[in-house]
Amino acid sequence: MSDLVTVVFAAALVVIVASLAAVAAAKLARMEGATYPTAVTRAALTFAGTLTLAAAVTGALPGLRS
Repeated sequence: MSDLVTVVFAAALVVIVASLAAVAAAKLARMEGATYPTAVTRAALTFAGTLTLAAAVTGALPGLRS
């Protein structure tokens, strides 16, 4: 049961970090003068990129164990 809780907590943490990065990207885009649709697009790309990076790092971790 403890392993399941750890996995769920880690997944929730990754989603929160990705959401914060997306909000920051949208805010920076708006400050730069981008339209709302452009800012939302940048936020979506940032969110997807952060989740992709987290998945790639997670997939690479077992290969690093010696």
